[in-house]
Amino acid sequence: MNILFFASHWFVEKIVNSSLNKLLKLRNRHLFVCDILIFTVTPVLALALRLDGSFLLYSFLPDLVIATILFLAVKQAVFWSFGFYRRYWRYASVEELVCVGLLMGSAIVVQTILFDVFYYAFPSFVDELPRSLPMIDGLLSLIFVGALRFSVRVMERVKYRRTSFDPSERVLIIGAGSAGVSLVQEMQQNPQFGFHPVAFIDDNPRKLKARIRGVQVVGDRHSIPEVVNSLQIQKVVIAMPAVAGRVIREIVDICKQTGIQTSTLPGVHEILNGKVRVDSIRDVRIEDLLRREPVQTDTERVSQFIKGKRVLITGAGGSIGSELCRQICRCRPSEIMLVGHGENSVFTIQHELEQLVKIMQEEGTAQRYTPRLSLFIADIRHRERLKHGFEKFLPDVIFHAAAHKHVPLMELNPPEAITNNVQGTKNLVDLAVEFNVKHFVMISTDKAVNPTNVMGASKRVAEMLVLQAAKEHDKSYVVVRFGNVLGSRGSVVPTFKKQIAAGGPITVTHPDICRYFMTIPEAVQLVLQAAVLAGGGQVLMLNMGEPVKIVDLAKELIRLSGYEVDKDIDIVFSGLRPGEKLFEELFIEGEEYDKTQHEKLFLVKNASRIIPENLKVTVEALCSAAKNNDANVIRFLLEQVVPGYKPKSLEARVTDSESKETAIFNHNSSKISQVKAQKA
Repeated sequence: MNILFFASHWFVEKIVNSSLNKLLKLRNRHLFVCDILIFTVTPVLALALRLDGSFLLYSFLPDLVIATILFLAVKQAVFWSFGFYRRYWRYASVEELVCVGLLMGSAIVVQTILFDVFYYAFPSFVDELPRSLPMIDGLLSLIFVGALRFSVRVMERVKYRRTSFDPSERVLIIGAGSAGVSLVQEMQQNPQFGFHPVAFIDDNPRKLKARIRGVQVVGDRHSIPEVVNSLQIQKVVIAMPAVAGRVIREIVDICKQTGIQTSTLPGVHEILNGKVRVDSIRDVRIEDLLRREPVQTDTERVSQFIKGKRVLITGAGGSIGSELCRQICRCRPSEIMLVGHGENSVFTIQHELEQLVKIMQEEGTAQRYTPRLSLFIADIRHRERLKHGFEKFLPDVIFHAAAHKHVPLMELNPPEAITNNVQGTKNLVDLAVEFNVKHFVMISTDKAVNPTNVMGASKRVAEMLVLQAAKEHDKSYVVVRFGNVLGSRGSVVPTFKKQIAAGGPITVTHPDICRYFMTIPEAVQLVLQAAVLAGGGQVLMLNMGEPVKIVDLAKELIRLSGYEVDKDIDIVFSGLRPGEKLFEELFIEGEEYDKTQHEKLFLVKNASRIIPENLKVTVEALCSAAKNNDANVIRFLLEQVVPGYKPKSLEARVTDSESKETAIFNHNSSKISQVKAQKA
């Protein structure tokens, strides 16, 4: 008896699974055939409903055939015109439901009008049929077509429930907003990832006890420890990409009490296409804890600016350059030229972009422009090599991100700072003018403001070269300044992580040293926004928000790594390095600042009017001194051309910085407030 029971159970399971798999494999060509059958049957059903079944089919047959052909032609014409057979129904949502309704509504209107035309123009053809037939036929078609499409979606859900007993991590989702719901949907549709969403946590009291996609909202953030214990949670995922870092910090602190692994979705600036995926889940990073309130960027305007153009990116393998490549690729340029000196880093971003283009093609976002990728290994200091690239590529837009950026290293090697940051920028600008490049965007740094080091002074000279070219040739060449980016190559965060992995200690130069920080994706989005907003010969400065103490950053990283400060990992102070300030400045004396259409961007409206007259001569002398490895002449010439640059001994710099720190902070804050108070 038991054998018979198990045999029958196995047989039923096999039939059900086979049916599910076949239904889930339905493609649009199969649905097209089903639609033809539906549209052939619905006029008969419509007539039967209209006449309560009291009719003889053969008496209406000639008229009914004409009406059926007419209705079928109208509905198929509407469906094909609006790409109805290009949709993927396995993941159908409200958008697809609305689409079905709108298209069928359009079909009903058209076929009703045509039926009336036939009714009055050719009464002998359809005079036996009720005039309400097109309406009833359309409504029946809507029901059957919608039911057929959404049965695929329902079967997907049924299949998930039938496989949900497989061993999976029990996941608690923090945040029942759109990101959290999308994440649950992804987990349910892809059980192979091994995640089983058990419950939501959300601070909105109106969502408490609500069920979203079968998953209940069980409490707010303060109930996390209790929920983790009662529901046997194995993993917590924070699905709130748009909240500020302070909220993430509080949730992470609460989750630490449970001892459960905590992961998160990236910030909203990292989710470029707005789509949440299971493979987006990652460990909580310092960027999440320091993230600020997200600021909306005009992505449509940026996309229109980039779409269809040939874009050249220098420093394409670096932290900023590679993120520029990712975001620009999604704006559908016709071609991207990746210019870099390091072959390995350029190869890495090329491979990543190739995968991104494939995803765009699958999503249908690269319909008109599938970006071509061109690799060009070159050092921007070699003008003839660069010229060959310009002749081959003929760029429309240049984003110049290549630079030497390490302050202490450039302080010890001034000729390298000049040949790369100054000579390299001059080569690019000269070639851009020669080849009539319409747009040039140079990425600069807050260290170019009242610089105390060679790196900052060299970047200020590079800014002047771009602004001078814009002024002399009436070109849309601009400069964008911002501070440090979290996680960039060689920055403090990767350095601190290595020190923590080695067991410590973490070395910080000074207990009071502060820096402005942004995440790489946020900085690049604002760079692209600046490229759209700025005219020629302007400097745009990103509003970096509040500065962060480096020692506080180190403490957060230690805690995030699961250690305790001064117990597991020590922090030691090594003293300021050559050329280093305690506090970065944002404003240059004589520059006039104004608001832009974007609240995170300030405009230096008189930037091109404060360029020294002897800039070209001085730049030639600087390049000559760099060629001769004469660091003293380089520093002397930088003093002449860069107002505010005063190279000092380290001891004097420390004393001055400590005495001026409060004054600089107050000056920066006051200036930002003044600019914000101006009328847009």
